[in-house]
Amino acid sequence: MSGAVDLSSLKQPPAGAAGADYSVSVADFETKVLRRSMQVPVVVVLYSQRSPGSVELVRTLERFVAADNGSWDLATVEAENNMQIAQALRVQGIPTVIAIAGGQPLADFEGAQPEPQVRQWLDAVIDAVAGKLEGAATEQQPVEDPRFTAAEEALERGDMAGAEAAYEAIIAAEPGNEEAKSALRQLRFLARAQLLPESVIPDADLDPANVDLAIDAADLELLNQQPEAAFDRLIGVVKRTAGDDRTKARTRLLELFELFDPAESFVVAARRKLAAALY
Repeated sequence: MSGAVDLSSLKQPPAGAAGADYSVSVADFETKVLRRSMQVPVVVVLYSQRSPGSVELVRTLERFVAADNGSWDLATVEAENNMQIAQALRVQGIPTVIAIAGGQPLADFEGAQPEPQVRQWLDAVIDAVAGKLEGAATEQQPVEDPRFTAAEEALERGDMAGAEAAYEAIIAAEPGNEEAKSALRQLRFLARAQLLPESVIPDADLDPANVDLAIDAADLELLNQQPEAAFDRLIGVVKRTAGDDRTKARTRLLELFELFDPAESFVVAARRKLAAALY
């Protein structure tokens, strides 16, 4: 259709009885047409019971929609009783057929048409929106990667080594596979952190000069959902050490950063603290 068509006036309809079958009124236009058109195209036919040609067009469309297995929906509107719809859609004559997709008019024709031409018009509408609406998207289920499935099944069995080997194989075949890299980092962290005794944290607090204890304590704090504490502990080690000890603490801290989205506020804050500690 040429020009913008404002359908907003139909989004708050006055109270009214809902229509039966394909019938639509102002009261249920939003639900049956606008919302439904987010899933599949809705063909709206404005007709009059006093026009035999338009009644026959309605019957034709009813046969087609029943045969097309949900690829589109039909809304029949008696124009005389729903002038607000006719005005919003800028209808000039009866019958008028309008296809609405994604809440907006897509195509239209006016006047009774032979069945072959109606069928051709419907097919063009269906093709134009194929794969572009929610209904089409929900029908396509994502295909699972069997390699990731195998790794996840190994984890469910408690086979950490098997899961690690599965992720390593993916990375060997696809060095740029970030999903596998992230999963492997998470897995390796869990494998080492879950073996740490709870006494590591108080022991590290009592012996701040022990860099290895500090690193283990940071792992355990992260495992206990305390990332800020883990980061601060290692940043403190970076501040007060030099040489190999500083490198060791900084390396582990960077590894822990990679377990999170880099945009996380606590990761951003910790990176700033690390930069200040280093320079």
